[in-house]
Amino acid sequence: MSIETTPSMTTATTTDPTRITDGAKPSVLFVCVHNAGRSQMAAAYLNHLSEGRIEVLSADSQPADQVNPAAVEAMKEEGIDITAETPKILTTEAVQASDVVVTMGCGDECPYFPGKRYEAWVLEDRAGKGVESIRPIRDEIKGRIQRLISELLPTSTPRHDGVAAAPARRAEYQK
Repeated sequence: MSIETTPSMTTATTTDPTRITDGAKPSVLFVCVHNAGRSQMAAAYLNHLSEGRIEVLSADSQPADQVNPAAVEAMKEEGIDITAETPKILTTEAVQASDVVVTMGCGDECPYFPGKRYEAWVLEDRAGKGVESIRPIRDEIKGRIQRLISELLPTSTPRHDGVAAAPARRAEYQK
């Protein structure tokens, strides 16, 4: 296992993080306390910016009753509507089904399975704060999502609007 640390991100990898070998699209699970803000924004960005080429899940062991209204408003500013999203319960099956598990302050609540890529994104929890407090976190998440897409879909070329274009070849993901 290798561990890479950056100022606000830790990555523990037990397999090649950029290689999906079974021909399926890569899968990412975002886990944060209550699944109501940071993980919902990350999931929405990944789904939007990857144009559906990455399977996206988000959950937590203690989901809130609703998504943080300030997170909903912050994402609307980006043209992404998450009003229909609901916090979801974390299951062992969701972790097992994911190639990458990104945790955001949930500690040891997430089950560990060898062969998965785990990242711990240190992002302040701004629950109960207004949209002006959420914007910097939203913007940080967007940058991390763009990097994650470039790692998971290495044949993608960035478009002018920051969205990754369709991969030139999918053969690299096959055995």
